Amino acid sequence: MSQTITLEKTGPEAAQLKPLSVDQQIEAIIKKDTKSAYVHSQSTLSKGVPTGGDPRGLKILPETTRKRFEEAGIDLSKGYPYVPNKNDIPIFLDEATKIRNDGFPFVERGVNADPEKKAFFGAAKQVINLTTKVGTEIVGLQLSDLTDQQKDELALLVAERVVVFFRDQKLSPQKQLELGQYWGQVELHPQSPRVPGLPGVGVIWQNYSLGHLSFKNNTFGNFGIRDAVYGSQTWHTDLVHEFQPAGITHLHNDAIPELGGDTIWSSGYAAYDKLSPALQKFLDGKEAIYFSAHGYIDRDDPFSGPKKIERRHPIIRTHPSTGWKALFVNRSMTKSIVGLEPPESSVILNYLLDVLEKNADIQVRFNWKPTKPGYGTSAIWDNRVSVHSTVWDYEGLEPRHGTRVTSLAEVPFFDAESKSQREALGLSLD
Repeated sequence: MSQTITLEKTGPEAAQLKPLSVDQQIEAIIKKDTKSAYVHSQSTLSKGVPTGGDPRGLKILPETTRKRFEEAGIDLSKGYPYVPNKNDIPIFLDEATKIRNDGFPFVERGVNADPEKKAFFGAAKQVINLTTKVGTEIVGLQLSDLTDQQKDELALLVAERVVVFFRDQKLSPQKQLELGQYWGQVELHPQSPRVPGLPGVGVIWQNYSLGHLSFKNNTFGNFGIRDAVYGSQTWHTDLVHEFQPAGITHLHNDAIPELGGDTIWSSGYAAYDKLSPALQKFLDGKEAIYFSAHGYIDRDDPFSGPKKIERRHPIIRTHPSTGWKALFVNRSMTKSIVGLEPPESSVILNYLLDVLEKNADIQVRFNWKPTKPGYGTSAIWDNRVSVHSTVWDYEGLEPRHGTRVTSLAEVPFFDAESKSQREALGLSLD
């Protein structure tokens, strides 16, 4: 902005004071005032949280998490989790949009993997498909021991089955990060708490980062994103606002309630196959507007409220490994369908979201509890072909803590020659 404001000051320093623009004043207030809240809407960090290790979090750290970190050599001496410095967090929409605004090289590891996955399946004691098309559990295999060939075959399995689970894992955050880096450029949440010394390893810990949740309010997000609260999360897909959005996400839970705390995934492949041929034809090649979870200040209109980063991506996208079409929308961060009037977009988009969320036959619900005390459980899923939601039925009465690593993937694309999952597998659509 061109407007400037001069702060009132007296004494010798007044002569040296230079006028500050409105945006410079706003940035100074937000970044320099340690008592102010983070500016971003839906920030997981609240007012008064210090920069660096948080001693308050360390006091309530679950014992299973503490043991895992100590075995991995994570330095907890300054507190936990590590809270990002305000000076490193973008304030304005234009600077936030510039982050990863250009393409970067990406290798789809599943493309050249053995379709039979002999190296990966051969190392497992058991392979359990939890539903016909969504969710597979692997028994007797440690993620920390995978060879590159097995990592490639696992990437293909995740692409085909949407989400793959591993109980009884001894997995350090370092190994988790290493695996994510193999599958793509690891995303770093500038606003979110993380494991000390490991940028890219985010913390999923509702007991630490959230305000009041209750039996009554924790599901409000299911009735509209304006009412969204954490807890039983609104159905979503990670990082759809990126120029190259999320591919594989790996969540490892090291503190798991005795009962409850499940997560549900729904298949974008199967959702596409649920649509009529006429609607499929209408949607093929269309784009939608996707936006960020966090809001930022418009530099040219700073008092207009938080603005989101927005991107255009195909509403039906083709997965590079499987070649299958998938419905790529989510209730939390899909704004509108390009080319339609707002009422038209709203009607169609809400129907598509209902297809993903209301059809239990295209979903899998997973309980994280390991079979061995002191071990953790991992879920690895493909954001390109799924939405997911957490279930807050344990009501915060027991600790639930995990670390998450997300690998960014390709620029989303639609291949008109690609097939749906059921078409490619020769399955009936009737």
